[in-house]
Amino acid sequence: MTSLAVPIDDNLALAVVQAAAGDETAFARIIRAHHDNMTRVCFVICGDLDVADEAVQAAWLIIWHKLASLRDPDRLRPWLVSIAANEARQLVRRQRRRTVVEISVRDWAAPGVDPALRVADLDLANALARLDADDRALLALRYIAGFDSTELGRAMGRSPSGTRARLARLLDRLRTELSDD
Repeated sequence: MTSLAVPIDDNLALAVVQAAAGDETAFARIIRAHHDNMTRVCFVICGDLDVADEAVQAAWLIIWHKLASLRDPDRLRPWLVSIAANEARQLVRRQRRRTVVEISVRDWAAPGVDPALRVADLDLANALARLDADDRALLALRYIAGFDSTELGRAMGRSPSGTRARLARLLDRLRTELSDD
């Protein structure tokens, strides 16, 4: 596993310094570089694109106010994604939403596409929807954002070994639930 604390390019590092000093154009560069990834992670947590967008928007406001507190610009990406994931979990808790998986009729009706091929995708989406927001966050941070166990532990408020154990239990649960036995 590779760490997300990798050196960022010089332009983005400069943008972090400038944005921390209040430069809105530099902050916009940071948003362009990271917004989509943050939205993907939040979508896995929320299961709803509108709620994921709301979480990311709330995260950007927090980030704008706290950017000057970022000690290591090389940790920008995990810091941003962690803030967005926390906002997504809070929104899910506040709204106590049950996620609904939308199925595009066009996908099913496309010529030559066997609907049976989508069953596994739907089973996985339903299994993820049954997990609580913290468990979905753990999976999203690991498999969407690529966090290693140290970064996961930091983001989830757990030790790296405790995080690895929790992730292993989650994966076993999903495998059991998704098996055809």
